[in-house]
Amino acid sequence: MEILEKYFPNLDLNKKKQFEKLQPLYADWNSKINVISRKDFSEFYERHVLHSLSIAKFVDFNKGTTVLDVGTGGGFPGIPLAIYFPEVHFHLVDSIGKKIKVVNAVKESLGLKNVVAEQIRAEQIKQKYDFVVSRAVTQLPAFVAWIRKNISKKPINSISNGIIYLKGGDLTEEIKPFKKDIFIQDLSEYFEEEFFETKKVLHLPI
Repeated sequence: MEILEKYFPNLDLNKKKQFEKLQPLYADWNSKINVISRKDFSEFYERHVLHSLSIAKFVDFNKGTTVLDVGTGGGFPGIPLAIYFPEVHFHLVDSIGKKIKVVNAVKESLGLKNVVAEQIRAEQIKQKYDFVVSRAVTQLPAFVAWIRKNISKKPINSISNGIIYLKGGDLTEEIKPFKKDIFIQDLSEYFEEEFFETKKVLHLPI
């Protein structure tokens, strides 16, 4: 938890309590269903929670914003963002049922009223959202093809509606089709830990 308070010093008591519950909750579920890589579970708050919250450093979602988290796995980045933004609506989806089972259990344990979790493929989703977020589920061109239809046209935030994508490594080839429109933020400008040296947040207006 210290690492969260280092970068988000103004968390209120309720948010702190919810964030504190995350590690024991996921440790319990991870012993039954492997939703988080065991090799980096010891760095849970840095590599999963803080990484998810880099989106909160990038944009301060306004009340009533709608966010779709595609390929959420065990609930990242959606669950940490839902804690941080209690007045934002999150729809967390994954094609694997056992992962959504974990997300629903965590949601219930934390009392998160702003989260809906569903086992469904991205291509099947009909609703529209202000933003679609994800942690590198596939190459960006394929991802855009899946979810382009799901972006609402009416912006209510300081940045344009579209995709907010967490990704690492060399993105040169992947972003070529979107070179004119995409904005890339190095997470090393937010966080000093070595893990974030090659990590980025991408914003692609749709």
